Amino acid sequence: MLSYSVSDVNDTRKNKLDRIDEDYVESGAKRVDQEDIQEVVERADEIRDKFERKGPLGRFVEDGKLFVAMTRDYWHGNYREVPYWAIAAVVFTLGYVVTPIDLIPDFIPVVGYVDDAAVMSVCLLMVEEQIFEYKRWKMTEKEREGQESTVENRES
Repeated sequence: MLSYSVSDVNDTRKNKLDRIDEDYVESGAKRVDQEDIQEVVERADEIRDKFERKGPLGRFVEDGKLFVAMTRDYWHGNYREVPYWAIAAVVFTLGYVVTPIDLIPDFIPVVGYVDDAAVMSVCLLMVEEQIFEYKRWKMTEKEREGQESTVENRES
């Protein structure tokens, strides 16, 4: 499930933040399974709420919503053009963000969300191309839906 344990509690915050890189996200993504994907879909509202709070995650509101939407579309079979490793990285990242006890616990004022923002930043760099393709697909889907509703209105 979406739980990530704290390792080496005696580390300084800087050392913990230095660990957050592409290898860290890849390592976490390798542990993601179908249950984790389902859990992200089921906890979508909670995840979006966490991004909408003030603090370091505030700048990632739209990215977080996009991650949730892509995960949901993948889960429901609407969008499968994304490689599994990218979905796994996104799911790991979303799980990391909603887990209050991670490298730097979220209950530490302000600083507690810095590691969450760092994981988001790394993941965004890793899946940049896949996010671009998903956005393009999403726009095409909206255009298609708009055309279908226009045709339906004409036929009425």
